[in-house]
Amino acid sequence: MGFIQSKCSETLIKPSLLLLHSYKQKYQLDRKKVKNIKHTGNISLDDVIEIAKVMKPRSMAKELTGTVKEILGTCVSVGCTVDGKDPKDLQQEIADGDVVIPQD
Repeated sequence: MGFIQSKCSETLIKPSLLLLHSYKQKYQLDRKKVKNIKHTGNISLDDVIEIAKVMKPRSMAKELTGTVKEILGTCVSVGCTVDGKDPKDLQQEIADGDVVIPQD
């Protein structure tokens, strides 16, 4: 005789939705109707750091700097800029040490 186990669902937050929410862009949730949505927006580096802090438990990065780089990669795929700059350029500045990410 088998036992029925309680199955709990867990809500996973996607970084792309956090990005879209941070610059308050109207986004379409029904992907069957609208294809190839181009998002244009600009968010601050502080917003990216806050999103990285939320996503840190799910990240494989050792430090917050790595998680910020992951979120910047999501910015590239979504199509938004960070403080008016291309997210790839900002990733390179973080790697070079020009931009310092606080380790809170």
